[in-house]
Parts: sequence; C-alpha cells; structure tokens
Amino acid sequence: MNNNSMSHYGNRASGFTLIELMIALVLGLLVSAAVIQVYIINARTSMVQQSASEVQDTTIFALQAIDDHIRLANLGNPISNITSTTPHGGIVLTTNNLNSTDIGLFTTSADSPGWTGLSNIDGVESDQLTLQYKNITSAPLYDCEGVEVASRSANWVVERYFIRQATGGTANDLVLACAAGRVNEEGQIVKEFDGIGAVIIPAVDQFKVLLGTITNVSQLSYLPASIYLDLTEKPAITTVKLGVIVRSTTPLLDDPESGVAASDKGKFFVLGTQQQLNADSVSKKHYRRTYESTIVLRSARVMSVTGLKSNVKS
Repeated sequence: MNNNSMSHYGNRASGFTLIELMIALVLGLLVSAAVIQVYIINARTSMVQQSASEVQDTTIFALQAIDDHIRLANLGNPISNITSTTPHGGIVLTTNNLNSTDIGLFTTSADSPGWTGLSNIDGVESDQLTLQYKNITSAPLYDCEGVEVASRSANWVVERYFIRQATGGTANDLVLACAAGRVNEEGQIVKEFDGIGAVIIPAVDQFKVLLGTITNVSQLSYLPASIYLDLTEKPAITTVKLGVIVRSTTPLLDDPESGVAASDKGKFFVLGTQQQLNADSVSKKHYRRTYESTIVLRSARVMSVTGLKSNVKS
C-alpha cells in the first residue's frame, strides 16, 4: 500500500474537531432550552385555563342553587313585608323572626356584635345569611343539604349560609357551607342545625351579604345586616345581594427559570368595596375571582301608592 492510499484512508476516518463539538453542544442546549420554555409556558397557560374553568363552573352552578333557595324566602308566610319583626320572616334577623337566643343562627354582617366570620381578607370578616320558608306547594322541595321537604309540611325550613374551615384543611382553607333546620309554627327549633352543614362552594376566601330595601318609591338601598338593624324605622327587605371571592383548588405553577413563585392578584372588589387578600404564600398561588348575584325575593311584596288624584268633584 503506497503513501497516497494511506493518506486517503486517513482523511476518510477523521471526525469532528473539538470546536465543532462545542458548537453542536451549544446549539443543542439552546434548542432544548427553547423547547422546555415552550412546554413550561403551555403548561402554565393550561393550568390557568383549567383553574379559571374550575372556578367559573363551580361558582356559577353553586350561585344558581343558592339563588333558587333565596327566592323561596318567606314562602308560606301570609305577611309579605319582610322586616326584623315579621314572624317567620323570610330573612332571619332577630328572635322575632326565629324563636331562638342563639345569635349564630341569624343573618349577620362583619361588624355585628358578637359575630366572627371566617375570611381570608385582611381585616374584613365574612357575613352570614339565614332564610326561612314553608313548603305550601303541591310538590316536594329539598333544602340546601338535600333533605326532602314534604309538600304542605307543617314545619318551617331555616337555612343558614356561612363560611367554615374545610374538613381536614388548613386555617386558610375555607368553604361556603349551608346548614338546614326545622322550626314549628311557634318558631321553636324541632330539628337542630348541623354545625358542619353541606359544602356549597369548596374553596372560598370571603362571603358578603347586603339586604336591599325600598326607602321610597324610586330608591333601592343595599345595607349590611348590622346597619339595617340600627335603623329606627326598618323598611321592608325585597332583595338580597351576594358577593363571594372564590379560588381554585389546584395551585398555579411556579416559573423555575426566573425563580418567581406563581401568584394571582391580591386585591378584589366585592359589592363595591375593595378587599385585600391576607393569605400565606401557598394560598396566594391559587387562581381567584369575584362573583356577585342579586336576587329579588318572590314572596316579598311592597306596594306604594303615591300621587293619585281624585276625579271626584266636590
């Protein structure tokens, strides 16, 4: 074999140089980083969309169910004006509405005396709503815990909507629950309220309630329960407005590249008032949104007749 043949064989067997290998390695790392970044962005976007869908679906269905029950308030009561003095009044505010000394069973607002409502909002407690009705229809109804209320039942149904800590959860893991009881015609409790109740919304940070009253023919005012009870002349309650801050049960993903922890917004407007989230770093990773609902009470009617002129001549 001559030298030319050996030289030709040696050229064919030569590989990549060190510089070429380094360039290929850098390019491979850049491509891998780009692919990983795209994957992370897609995963985070998918998680946000999933959390938003979860919050929206849960809240809309839950609020629709609550709205349907609130519309039953004062059903079966021959007195259509709902106030704090109405016997078996549709919105339970005092012992005149419900023959009980337990203030924990009444509709209360954050600043009501002796009331503490759980909340993840800085300095603002949650409210509680208690309503009452009797099934005078020809068909069975079901209370907020899913228990059947027989047609033309003699007892009144009392439902209490409130915030409590989730079973087995942390201090910031709150749910909106409802406990239902029964009272007789005299307003005495004949079926005790379950202290835990049924979970209506599984992840809530705050629950607020305003009572809508007609102060004159053309003006509708919304008041917390505490302010309404302080009024000297208490107008009839015709509307209930609800506000909730709901969060996802699944936390958002962190950004490992920037080292920034996932966090949703911390300020919310609930029933016209700005609220500041007060939660630990883990809870702040959840997707949160505010939902409001206004319900007109079907069994509460207020009639005002003004400005009528007589056609009879003297």
